[in-house]
Amino acid sequence: MTGAVVLDIEGTTSSTAHVHEVLFPYARERLRKWVADHEDQARDVLRETRERLRLEDAPDDDAAVIRALERWSDEDRKVAPLKTLQGMIWAEGFATGEVTGHVYPDTLDALREWRLRGVPVYVYSSGSVQAQRLWFAHTQFGDLRRWLRGHFDITTAGPKREANSYRLIAGGVGVPAEEMLFVSDLARELDAAQRAKWRTALVNRPEENPDGASGAGLGTEAAHPVFTDLVSVALA
Repeated sequence: MTGAVVLDIEGTTSSTAHVHEVLFPYARERLRKWVADHEDQARDVLRETRERLRLEDAPDDDAAVIRALERWSDEDRKVAPLKTLQGMIWAEGFATGEVTGHVYPDTLDALREWRLRGVPVYVYSSGSVQAQRLWFAHTQFGDLRRWLRGHFDITTAGPKREANSYRLIAGGVGVPAEEMLFVSDLARELDAAQRAKWRTALVNRPEENPDGASGAGLGTEAAHPVFTDLVSVALA
């Protein structure tokens, strides 16, 4: 029995290319100027970045902090201050219509199917909760937030490849781990959920993996049922 579904975004509900070729460059190009123009809003991000640099025994002066955020962006690092900053920059882009979110058509069909079955759906992504909400509020199908019960990120739950993150989510949702289903395109994330006693489903979309490879070659792919779209997961 499935008590709740938790969805990854990139490669699962949505196009990885859209994130990496549209949203990431949009934030990267504006990062330095946005921080300079929004000192109050950026204060916590800069503080958290300084704290992280001190832990790494790296310089933490103003210039070094900005360089670190730019470097982390270039390296696609899953660090909380960068993800928070990207979300704030994207918020302006979504508000002006310069950027939009994206979901695969079967995502909406799957959300409808889970709603019919009375199964709540949550999202868990490295991107900040704010960025997730903006993403689903500005899709090509309109605002999809009404289909989602809640959101988790690396700040509210923890890293996606650590089992304890999934234990925290299950506790927050209030559903036994054995009734939680995590859906992702990365096997290492699914491995972590499985260690927390969750059920898992690996999405291997032809649009994402034209060569047929699954799980990005990471983790133990054979341990997880494989699907090519979310509707198949919802109907399984």
